[in-house]
Amino acid sequence: MTVSVKNNNVELAIRKFKTEIARSGTLSKARERADGYKKPGVRLREEKKINTMNSRKNNKNKY
Repeated sequence: MTVSVKNNNVELAIRKFKTEIARSGTLSKARERADGYKKPGVRLREEKKINTMNSRKNNKNKY
């Protein structure tokens, strides 16, 4: 991932870099790995919680 700095505008380049990292999901994957091993049931409950939040968010935007 590369971000070029134009006109010595480092703040804009850092902001672009952070958004690229957030979109790719590498930071969230690293955080998940840092937590260590999770039991399958715990992992499934967390996924279900995230999926319900996303579905509610998507349904709210439809109407």
